[in-house]
Amino acid sequence: MRKRVVTALTAAAVAAVTAASVTAASAQTAPAFGYHKVRTAIPKQAAHFRVTSPDLARGTFPAASYADAFGCTGGNVPPRLSWSGAPAGTRSFAVTMFDPDAPTGSGFWHWSVRDLPATATSVPVGAAAGVNDAGTAGYLGPCPPAGDRPHHYEITVLALDVPDAGVPATASPALVSFALGSHVLAYARLTATATS
Repeated sequence: MRKRVVTALTAAAVAAVTAASVTAASAQTAPAFGYHKVRTAIPKQAAHFRVTSPDLARGTFPAASYADAFGCTGGNVPPRLSWSGAPAGTRSFAVTMFDPDAPTGSGFWHWSVRDLPATATSVPVGAAAGVNDAGTAGYLGPCPPAGDRPHHYEITVLALDVPDAGVPATASPALVSFALGSHVLAYARLTATATS
């Protein structure tokens, strides 16, 4: 009986040491930040239409579209977009750029343009853009932290059933997304990657 208890205790101790070793090894190879899925702001029943960009044809950003902040020295030029096929009943468009890979726990909004007319097929030069998550108005290009994995930037065009978002110009992108969520008729999306 005593031999079995000792054997069981020895096996438990070996298992504990092995688990601790695996955990320590994983900690050394794991990224500094964990990842979790961020809930989408687009209703499941929303239809799809088409958006393209000559600047993102390869699935990556040109140097001119990278940020000119946070240690990056890009031109902070928003990518050109062109969309078509939005449904009848569209009364305005909004455009967003969101990085779900940002190590913030809530992603990072880089661009929020809204109240584009229903006749728009691109973002007009000089279109009024709301604030991004850096607190500045307009487009803020990608600039992933040095050494981080590639980030995926979701550029989304929303076809809306209202002529305007009904939120202040200084509203956060998260608030804008929340306000627009119940007005989305359809959406079009491009995803492009960027690395440090």
